[in-house]
Amino acid sequence: MTLPTSPASVTANPAGTAAAAEGPVASPCVLVCLYDKDLDACRGCFRSLDEIAHWSIYEPWEQRAVLDRVAERRRRAGAQAPG
Repeated sequence: MTLPTSPASVTANPAGTAAAAEGPVASPCVLVCLYDKDLDACRGCFRSLDEIAHWSIYEPWEQRAVLDRVAERRRRAGAQAPG
């Protein structure tokens, strides 16, 4: 099941690629839930509220697209990746 989203918010499905055949993606949640209005995302995982709410119904390729956006938000905020 895919969730309707705006064209700018989703990367195209990489059909026919190895990435499309991979399994589920681990949630980037770090159990630090703090919404940042300026960032328009959680300060813990850097996902938007829509991305958090729909994570479990996204296809793996959609989850990877979210992780790409998370990395960009994290970079713009000057934050380091967890771990």
